[in-house]
Amino acid sequence: MGVTLPSVLAIDAGNSKTDVALLGPDGSVLCSGQAGGFQPPRTGVAAAVDVLAEAMADAGLPAGRAGGPLAQRVSACLANADFPVEEEQLAREIERRAWGRTTAVHNDTFALLRSGLPTGADPCGVAVVCGAGINCVGMTPDGRTARFPAVGRISGDWGGGGGLAEEALWLAARSEDGRGAATELARALPAHLGHDSMASLIEALHLGRVPRGRLHELTPVLFTVAAAGDPPALSLVHRQADEVVAMASVALGRLGLLEQEVPVVLGGSVLAAGHPQLNDRIAEGLAGRAPLARISVITAPPVLGAALLGLDALGSPSGAYERLRTHFG
Repeated sequence: MGVTLPSVLAIDAGNSKTDVALLGPDGSVLCSGQAGGFQPPRTGVAAAVDVLAEAMADAGLPAGRAGGPLAQRVSACLANADFPVEEEQLAREIERRAWGRTTAVHNDTFALLRSGLPTGADPCGVAVVCGAGINCVGMTPDGRTARFPAVGRISGDWGGGGGLAEEALWLAARSEDGRGAATELARALPAHLGHDSMASLIEALHLGRVPRGRLHELTPVLFTVAAAGDPPALSLVHRQADEVVAMASVALGRLGLLEQEVPVVLGGSVLAAGHPQLNDRIAEGLAGRAPLARISVITAPPVLGAALLGLDALGSPSGAYERLRTHFG
């Protein structure tokens, strides 16, 4: 009698962190692990997939094993898998590691969309993720999709936590030296990073005395200042909301869903934080452009979506979905 393999090795890899979870046939999470950010454009494909192996090691899993794979299905939802050619390259590298009998690679925004759809629902809707970066995907039951390249300013992208932090610094610098409107950001941003002025912080960033990796800490500061009514900070938050509305409504329009009752799923650290100045404006904007859209905000770990996609591919029973969702809250 053969040994029953775990069902799914679910992987969600973002710019800042990577999560893996190994699922039993009943949807139970057998083990899970975490590692650092997944950035194949910077490190190359093989080195990026090595980060997935680090997350597996954190879960107590070998990066492959003699005698067979670790799971029936590898379901990997990966940041920076923005073009089909990138999905294919990453899938080949994961297949080379022999972690599963079959492998599927999707952009990580599809994991968010799947998380927002109930068990048994048609794969139909739009998802916008706004975390370290920003992206949007949509799909319909007949397999049509709407996507954006999402590779930075060259593809028309704006916002996300990293972009917001840089824009907040720009506003603060110009406030302090007189080129721009006065804003509390000029005091709050440097104070958060231990400096008494923007001039001091700018020098420290330029010379590497403050790691640029700490800039993500400034996004919550921006929202705090905006919530107090600071006009430049609030304008920046509203611009982010309008960008989310633009992406979602364009994706809905491409798929012919603007006049239909359809889910619009929001996620990522910026949107999941629930800032009223951001999320309320998104709701107002979408009400005007897609009045039947049903907005939900997902706070569950993104690896849930990768796991659900894996269960879908295996035709798992409904109880497996319920057990999985209960585990991730």
